[in-house]
Amino acid sequence: MKVETAAILAGGYGKRLRPLTDSIPKPMIEVGGRPILEWQMLWLRSLGIKKFVLLVGYLGEIIKSYFGNGEKLKVEIKYSFENEPLGTGGAIKNAYNVMKDEKYFFVVNGDIITNLNPYEMVSDLEDEIGVIALAPLQSQYGVVDVDSNGHIRGFREKPKIEGIWINAGVYLLKSEIFEMLPKKGDIEKETFPKVAEQNKLKGKKYFDIYWKSIDSHKDLEEVDKAIREKKVFSF
Repeated sequence: MKVETAAILAGGYGKRLRPLTDSIPKPMIEVGGRPILEWQMLWLRSLGIKKFVLLVGYLGEIIKSYFGNGEKLKVEIKYSFENEPLGTGGAIKNAYNVMKDEKYFFVVNGDIITNLNPYEMVSDLEDEIGVIALAPLQSQYGVVDVDSNGHIRGFREKPKIEGIWINAGVYLLKSEIFEMLPKKGDIEKETFPKVAEQNKLKGKKYFDIYWKSIDSHKDLEEVDKAIREKKVFSF
């Protein structure tokens, strides 16, 4: 199986990051000295992906003006524009004409920073239509360990919660998915549950990875620090 293309969902409003997103789209917010979207393409390029489709909407021209055809990053970039918010599923479906020749492709949410290797999902895709990357849920709070007598035995700062997995926002999909996507709506809410009912959806668990969804100003600060301290990428 040859997977050469990654589609990145970069069309949202990023309302929780206002006022930053009043003038730039969320994926263009800088962390570690570069826009989120640039880090994502550099990460995927380091793993061998050289073709990208950017699914853009809100302030999408800013993204296109910055990245162009991808020559600056030594990759190939195409664009799929939505004229109104279509949701994640609708945005992917809207890109069919750009991606119709791709038998397999990755999809990445445009607001995550991670170093997981999506190619590790390839071996899980057999008769299925898709594979979802899964990351361990990390507590938002520090945890206190208490023994049976009520004595405190230790403190753990935002540990990963054993046995609980979350959608990491990275997918490996077959082109068959286009037939199941809504014209308007989210792939996570409308499509994946139906594919799962058909026993056509798998999850790939990733253990020792860095993963962070950027949903708040605090998240921005944490990711910026992690990148600058080389805790995410080695390139």
